[in-house]
Amino acid sequence: MSAGPVAAHVTTDLTVGGMTCAACVQRVERKLGRLDGVTASVNLATGRARVSHPPRITPGELVATVEKAGYTAALPEPPEERRRGGTDAEDGTDGDAAEARRERDRLLVTAVLATPVLVLSMVPAWQFRNWQWLCFALAAPVAVWGALPFHSRAVRGLRHAAATMDTLVSLGVVASFSWSAYALFLGGADGPGMRMPFSLLPSAADGVAHIYLEAAVGVPLFVLAGRFLEARARRGTGAALRSLAGLAAKEVVVRGAGGGERLVPLEELRAGEVFVVRPGERVATDGSVVEGRSAVDLSLVTGESQPVEVGPGSAVVGGAVNAGGLLLVRATAVGADTRLARITRLVTEAQAGKAKAQRLADAVAGVFFPAVLALAVTTLGFWLGAGADPQAALTACVAVLVVACPCALGLATPTALMAATGRGARMGVLVGGPQALEGLRHLDTVVLDKTGTLTTGHMTVTRVTAVPDGPGGEAVVRLAGAVERGSEHPLGRAITAHARRALPERPLPEVKEFRALPGRGVRGLVEGRLVEVLAPDGELPAALAEALPAAEAAARTPVLVRVDGRAEALVEVGDVVRPGGYRAVERLRRLGIRPVLATGDREAPARAVASELGIEEVHARRTPEDKAALVRELQGNGYRVAVLGDGVNDAAALAAADLGIAMGSGTDVAIGAADVTLVGGGIETLVDAVLLARRTLGTIRANLVWAFGYNAVTVPLAMAGLLTPMLAAAAMSASSLLVVGNSLRLRGRRLSPTGRSSSASRSPAARPSSFARRPTP
Repeated sequence: MSAGPVAAHVTTDLTVGGMTCAACVQRVERKLGRLDGVTASVNLATGRARVSHPPRITPGELVATVEKAGYTAALPEPPEERRRGGTDAEDGTDGDAAEARRERDRLLVTAVLATPVLVLSMVPAWQFRNWQWLCFALAAPVAVWGALPFHSRAVRGLRHAAATMDTLVSLGVVASFSWSAYALFLGGADGPGMRMPFSLLPSAADGVAHIYLEAAVGVPLFVLAGRFLEARARRGTGAALRSLAGLAAKEVVVRGAGGGERLVPLEELRAGEVFVVRPGERVATDGSVVEGRSAVDLSLVTGESQPVEVGPGSAVVGGAVNAGGLLLVRATAVGADTRLARITRLVTEAQAGKAKAQRLADAVAGVFFPAVLALAVTTLGFWLGAGADPQAALTACVAVLVVACPCALGLATPTALMAATGRGARMGVLVGGPQALEGLRHLDTVVLDKTGTLTTGHMTVTRVTAVPDGPGGEAVVRLAGAVERGSEHPLGRAITAHARRALPERPLPEVKEFRALPGRGVRGLVEGRLVEVLAPDGELPAALAEALPAAEAAARTPVLVRVDGRAEALVEVGDVVRPGGYRAVERLRRLGIRPVLATGDREAPARAVASELGIEEVHARRTPEDKAALVRELQGNGYRVAVLGDGVNDAAALAAADLGIAMGSGTDVAIGAADVTLVGGGIETLVDAVLLARRTLGTIRANLVWAFGYNAVTVPLAMAGLLTPMLAAAAMSASSLLVVGNSLRLRGRRLSPTGRSSSASRSPAARPSSFARRPTP
């Protein structure tokens, strides 16, 4: 429980179970809102309710109120308890996987049993002797077991005077199956040669009652399929928070005053204690280095493209990776006070706020289902009062329930999403849901991260400048790569990797008397020559002195190579721009989308990348909180903002934006917090994603227009007695098939007449590594 936005209120998060549709969300919010001074926002995808309430109302009262509405509720388990009882990620993943398997199994069994019933009922020419009894035997388990979730939730809603989509489905199935059973056992439909032709009017032909088993199996089959597709699109929700929890270390080695070490759970670490961080390990929590020197990779947390050298007195951030030597760190913040915890809170709050966009749909859904029930009862009463045959009256009532069952409405979005996500996957675009498509279609500003998004995120040798009268660039890099082979520093690994790629036919020679020079570089004997790879200092030969400012202007790290005490070459190491970046930025502008660069890196590399890509607005040295604040500032100015990033430092901004877009090569946290993931083709696929969204949203709108129009036409016909339940089921099936067919057109449509842009706005090639005698002007 934390302080809410209003001083007199507090905010409590609840985990709500049993919600299946927008009407459920609307009911929970309405019930909680009836408490004095209480407002609630419920997220169907995450099953979370964020409740603002006066302190006098306890969380227990909130839980009881939700339970009185017919749903389950509980306070989220504290992180410490989750760690003691098993990781949150594991528990959530196992539970979700088990539920997904149960849903899949129920759908598969229902489909196998329902398909013969649908075929035989809808094609009279295929109806053989006693076919109706086979259909009854196949339909019984579907009507009872296949539709059991709908029956259970309908009964629970009935106890609380609530009507939802489950109520309609359950009543339609029960009414259709019960009438079919009556027709078979008492209504004369049991004859071996019975045939069931299509009939436009709800009457009993020749005194034989019709059977409507196709409605009893078709309704649960279509609704189960629609919900299964929706669940697949929503199942990734919450992955960002689980990934953030998994990023933090679970255990830490604490060093005592006498030098002894002990392994303790992270939650037992206290501020002021000293802990050990070995090479390759993550820093357990925010702290200050008390002993040791190393290079720390902060790219996942702060966005720094280059590892940062740390030593006694340097601050380190929890979640950063130790890329060098042994460090002793004194904890300065633990638990909820760490930067990683603050990022987690930002993601949680941003995700909870997204439910507000669904309030209008929730309100409509809360009225739709009771209205249909009222229409069905009114139809039954009217026809009985008008003296109609009871079978005709009941048939008209059942027809209203069946024809109004919103199968097409339920399939309108998920089938279009399925087709769009399949098409998107071939293009390298993964879309999370309809909100993501809506956001892609309407965005007008995109905030771009630098490291790992616009750039590759890896240290690479970009240029080698050798002195004119020396052994040459290739020979010098071979010697430098041999010495750096013994280094753990990322810059050294980049030089070694480059030497191996540049001269694959010549293995690197052995190095003797290797020595690391803290804060300066490395040295060693290679083929009898003293080779030093150092930070540039002192006077340099003219060629190297001219290259040094160019390297610094391009935000590259210059490394000097000395052979036998003589400066022979300057190696530039940096993070290069991804191929196609300039073209992608230009295409975004042509779609009316403004690019903004925001990075945790220094001003110089940020400006260099922005200049190369043609981005005018740059925000450097931005913390995760600063990035989220920038997003809110842009939103406050009326912009619809997307964020494209790849690291933990981008997670809060990704979640706070109108649309979060993650690079597929990024962290699980960034991908989990994002609505769209780009897994192939670089950032240029973002443009294709926008075009795909525009096509998909148009398809979804057409599906919804058809679904609502279908109900607007067929419900009055059913009330007037002009549709039998069988014809209503056929119309319902046709409606669903039309929606699915319209959605599947997305799989083959071209996004534009020419596909990817082939304009003259070509990307300047990522500057390749080269062996140059003099720097390029």
